[in-house]
Amino acid sequence: MRAYRVTKRSSLIENKLSHEGDLLMKIKLLLSLLMFIGVGFVLPEPKVIPVQGATSNDWNSSTFWYEPWGSSGVHKGIDIFANSGVKVIAATHQLVLYRGEFSKGGKVVLALGPKWRLHYYAHLATISDHDSLYVAQGSEIGTVGRSGNAVGKPAHLHYSILSLIPMPWRMDTSSQGYKKAFYLNPISYLCQVNC
Repeated sequence: MRAYRVTKRSSLIENKLSHEGDLLMKIKLLLSLLMFIGVGFVLPEPKVIPVQGATSNDWNSSTFWYEPWGSSGVHKGIDIFANSGVKVIAATHQLVLYRGEFSKGGKVVLALGPKWRLHYYAHLATISDHDSLYVAQGSEIGTVGRSGNAVGKPAHLHYSILSLIPMPWRMDTSSQGYKKAFYLNPISYLCQVNC
């Protein structure tokens, strides 16, 4: 009977230690994740207008969140107009997540930049052949075009910025205003330095 109590007690102690070890492992994992997320916020974020030679005169400043806008309802980016074939460049340092085609966007590039922001470049004529995942700010990623639902329209780059970290204070009562927790106004973003 005494051996049974000792065995039961040591089994309870082992379970408690195992539970504490699991908890410690979860805390370490959470701290590592928070540190990883934090690194995204401290990375430098140099900015440039993503069409070579473009200025603030090359977009309509009232088109962000303009409605009605086609099947999406609201225009969640800006259109930067330029001649077809003009270089589209990375607005900041980025990791390219996708190069390819979408039905509405046509030829697109989707990249992750500092502060956990996705940068979406659409309606490209061409996509640059880069094997690397990383592109530095100002590097060519494609050329301005009319692909996707921009066929028959003036050549332009559709540029959107989407935050992976929600900002609920940006939401409002406009159409799809809850999505403003994620979509940034590219004009405000670019004009912090370039306008």
